[in-house]
Amino acid sequence: MPTGTRVQEVVSNLEYDWLTVMHNKAEAIQAYDKYMQDARDANSQECVDLFTQLKQTEMEQIQEIRKHLMKTMSQS
Repeated sequence: MPTGTRVQEVVSNLEYDWLTVMHNKAEAIQAYDKYMQDARDANSQECVDLFTQLKQTEMEQIQEIRKHLMKTMSQS
């Protein structure tokens, strides 16, 4: 990339937004593993189940985001 090239010229605002959201959700997925272990350590199966459900939802959302990102990138 030449010196002085702006990010907007390389990645559109919408692409950046989707990448950022996907990154945040990927970090959340990793955090849920820690939270589930904490819940197991506290003998709280109810919490383990909820964290598992939330993690699954995040994973499904990432798949949807990937579709939108790919579509957005193909249109630019």
